[in-house]
Amino acid sequence: MVGVCNQCGLPQDLCVCETIAREQQKITVKSEKRKFGKMYTIVSGFKKEVNINDIVKKLKNKFACGGTVKGKQIELQGNHKSKMKSALTDLGFPEETIDVG
Repeated sequence: MVGVCNQCGLPQDLCVCETIAREQQKITVKSEKRKFGKMYTIVSGFKKEVNINDIVKKLKNKFACGGTVKGKQIELQGNHKSKMKSALTDLGFPEETIDVG
C-alpha cells in the first residue's frame, strides 16, 4: 500500500509538494576563496521541504567535484557559478528564482 502525503493528501507517487516548494524558493549562488586559495561555490536559500541531499548528490555528479551540505546550504569544491543556473533549472528550479552573485 502506498502512503499518503501529510501536506497535500495525495498518494506519495503523485505528491507535488516538492515541486511546489522548488518554485517558491529564492536560491543564491556565490563563490568564496578559502584556505590555501581554494575556491568554493556556495548555493543557499533552500527550505526544508526540498530534499537537499538529493540535490547535492546530483550537482556533485554533474560537476565532477566534491561537496557537502552544511545547514541549509550546499558547498561545492571549485568555481561553478557560471554553470550553476542551468544546472539548477535542469533540477526543476525556475530560472527567475536563481540569483548568481
